[in-house]
Amino acid sequence: MDSPGNPPLASPRGVLADFLTARRAAVTAAEHGLPEPAYPRRVPGLRREEVAQLAGISTDYYSRLEQGRIRTASRAVLSAIGRALLLNDDQQRHLFHLADPAVPEPPAEAEQQVAPQTLRLLANLVDTPALVLGRYLDILAWNQLAAALLGDLAALPPGHRNYVRMIFLDPYVRAMQANWRVRAREAVSSLRMAAGAYPDQARLHELVGDLSAHDDDFRTWWSQHLVTVQPFGHNQLHHPIAGPFNLDWQALTSLDDQEQLIVLITAPPGSPDHAAIQRLATWARRQGLQPSHPLGC
Repeated sequence: MDSPGNPPLASPRGVLADFLTARRAAVTAAEHGLPEPAYPRRVPGLRREEVAQLAGISTDYYSRLEQGRIRTASRAVLSAIGRALLLNDDQQRHLFHLADPAVPEPPAEAEQQVAPQTLRLLANLVDTPALVLGRYLDILAWNQLAAALLGDLAALPPGHRNYVRMIFLDPYVRAMQANWRVRAREAVSSLRMAAGAYPDQARLHELVGDLSAHDDDFRTWWSQHLVTVQPFGHNQLHHPIAGPFNLDWQALTSLDDQEQLIVLITAPPGSPDHAAIQRLATWARRQGLQPSHPLGC
């Protein structure tokens, strides 16, 4: 549940209205070459009438969208609004999704199960940290090297095995990030994208409420409706065992469950970064760190 004082996941106006309001506040008149008024702006960002003018729609129509009195619009109108709000491709797709009346009701939340074939893949990757992320970036499965990289995942309470939570609230994972603010904003954006048009799921409420109560940066970035989808990326770490090194990561969608991502973490063979992973693998074996599902179980 949300703690007192935490922002709700969606206002009574709805997720579409919340998203439009947040993105409008992030765009300045100068970015569109609009003249500043003679009087100071009461709030940051564009005014509703400016967005409407840039999108070529009436101010009344746009206002009703932000007020939640209209919950959908044509793709042509949404595209025009997206251009006015300077949305990137991910944000534009998110806008389409939020305004899609054909989106079905969210299914009842159930425990996600990782396919045995996927578990076998993770176990066989002896020089590649690998894990499976579920809805809302919960860590559903991991191999020994992922435990060496992120800490003893098996020792964490299940509710704490969440990538976003660990980036913000786990001192071990947070301290490793050479560019923590970049990684943390990416994590918030990914969680916001995962939340999509279904902001009322119990697990999401629990996670966002916990993070909002304990971290001011999360609370601020969540309210800004940051949205992004990154299928691959680069990370710099300062690992207490392997030292400083760089990693590449790639997220693959599981065909068995579209809400599961298989994340593979790699470095070029023969590079100092790959040597750091090998040192980490040796240490993990000596420590007896456990994967989520040992091979053969």
